[in-house]
Amino acid sequence: MKPFVDKFMAFLRPDRHAGRVVPPSGHTATLTLFSAGAMAFLAVFALTLALAAGGLAQRWGQELAGGATVRIIAPKEQENAQVQAALRVLGSTPGIASARALSEAEQAALLAPWFGQNFDVSALPVPRLIALQESRGGFDSTGLRLRLAAEAPGAVLDDHGRWRDPLTRAAARLRLLGWLSIFLIGMTTAAIITLAANASLSANAQVISVLRLVGATDAYIADAFVRRFTIRAALGAVGGVFIAMMCVLVLPSTDTSAGILTGLSLSGWQWLLPLCVPPLAALVAYIATRISASRTLGGLT
Repeated sequence: MKPFVDKFMAFLRPDRHAGRVVPPSGHTATLTLFSAGAMAFLAVFALTLALAAGGLAQRWGQELAGGATVRIIAPKEQENAQVQAALRVLGSTPGIASARALSEAEQAALLAPWFGQNFDVSALPVPRLIALQESRGGFDSTGLRLRLAAEAPGAVLDDHGRWRDPLTRAAARLRLLGWLSIFLIGMTTAAIITLAANASLSANAQVISVLRLVGATDAYIADAFVRRFTIRAALGAVGGVFIAMMCVLVLPSTDTSAGILTGLSLSGWQWLLPLCVPPLAALVAYIATRISASRTLGGLT
């Protein structure tokens, strides 16, 4: 373990002579800084998407699980009788903890996001709603539907399964897409830094030839390039992560009422995860530049 630590510390220790091998500025330096910053910015948002998708799936599942709705679709003169019949059926059904008919004010509140606060429910043929809560063991939805069809023909049971399952599947796919995006961002970063390192090595071919003549080894030259590009990638990633975290900070949180797209943010310990992006960007740059330098130096005469 100690030799590895010593080698790592020696790599981090600045060497002004080795630093002269790689130009401190130029197109490759700008490309490395910008690409690392841009990829880190995108990686933070992909990470946020992956983490938030899991949280959204859990939140949607909790909000829709354990509850169901009965819609009463009947002529106005039969509506109250159908509601009472449905409540009697629900009250005697094992697995249902509670059931109650929503008032017109409550139904108007449900429609307010679409029709406004002053919408008159009676202006449209809106069905009466009965909200029910399952007990721990749940209820037999097939048997309940048969009983409702017999005693309250206008009652339609909705157990929220058709809403919950597509939402949770969509959230799971979003989470997978987020992790896949992070992987592709890492590969793109490696490709860009490899191109920049190859360009810098080719541009300094004459300097490398002179260094070889005075006794510099390929390992010494490669370390100079690897160190410079690793530091550039790390600095660019730090800037990208900082900007991305400021942008994520202003996204709506789960305690707002902005709609279904709330919660696309980080919370609690998740804010620590973007801090892992700069070290990972530096590691990607280190590996990509090390491979590129070894191959390019081997091809230079």
